[in-house]
Amino acid sequence: MTDKNDLPALGKIPPEFFDTVIYPRLGVPDPAIVIGPYHGVDYGVLRFGDMCMSLATDPFFIVPAYGFDRAAWFGFHIIFCDVAVSGLLPRYLTIDLNLPPEITAAQLEEMWESVHREAVKYNISIVTGHTARYAGCNYPMVGGATAIAIGPERDLRGPYRVKAGDVVVITKGPAVEATGLLAIGFPGKFVQAGGAGFQKEAEDIFFQMSVLDDCAIAREFPGVHAMHDATECGVWGGLFEMARAGKYGLRIDQDLIPVQPVIKRTAEVFGFDPFCAISEGTLLLMMAPAEAPALLKAFEERGITAAVIGEVRPAADGMTVRHGTTERRLVHPVVDPYWAIVDRLSHEAA
Repeated sequence: MTDKNDLPALGKIPPEFFDTVIYPRLGVPDPAIVIGPYHGVDYGVLRFGDMCMSLATDPFFIVPAYGFDRAAWFGFHIIFCDVAVSGLLPRYLTIDLNLPPEITAAQLEEMWESVHREAVKYNISIVTGHTARYAGCNYPMVGGATAIAIGPERDLRGPYRVKAGDVVVITKGPAVEATGLLAIGFPGKFVQAGGAGFQKEAEDIFFQMSVLDDCAIAREFPGVHAMHDATECGVWGGLFEMARAGKYGLRIDQDLIPVQPVIKRTAEVFGFDPFCAISEGTLLLMMAPAEAPALLKAFEERGITAAVIGEVRPAADGMTVRHGTTERRLVHPVVDPYWAIVDRLSHEAA
């Protein structure tokens, strides 16, 4: 038996708990499973003949303070980013809405119109679901959804394809999600710290919180071997999870990682390390070095900042981060600073 006090107060359950409690209990093995639950892999994969299906399940995350249209945009992209990084084409959605009693018909319609609009934009079909209001259900977790992507096995990316000598590429830089959500959740704090212009610039980061467009570009490059959305615990957490999943080493140069000025300022104002902070929308890629210049150019043409920030090394070399003249071991942050910041600011606002 494990003690509930071994779990973090907020945020994702730590990998050690999965290793000892979840992963040893996964039901019946099946040869159709190409990729099962795995640290550092956002999706599972089933094989049917020469075709594959990737699946990912997440909460349907709705924060009314964002506005129901914007909140549903975010909820939709959270779900689909996890299958887009598989390299297969996102195509289908199943969704369960366990809604709080206070939601109105007008709010539900606005929320669903946003889901429909994004589905049409990305050529995605909604195939089944469940919708009801229940006592005891609360925002922001108002249900769950499963995104499905399909395609030939040759298009599948994953940790098993990564090789020593691959380069590491990042899009948008760190703390995208932390900045966008804080700016919308606590606008007054941003105005106090830097005026309305600072708040608006940080708020505009919100719509960078998706890797669907990033992945659509990367899918065109066969040399892209693995992709990961840097969500909980940010860039350092994402890189660590990818390397552990693929059993390889990393050499990362922190000084090469682009940090958007408004994000850098947000981290300074609220006192957190941007490289450890939640960053939905930051795509991490491991790829063949020969194709990297063309991929960076393709990102640039679509207005997406990207950079090569390091290389894949043999596992024996370990995971290291160089910053200036110093070098340290890359470790998993374990706890994302975003949740503590939200908790603190919420209490200050109460």
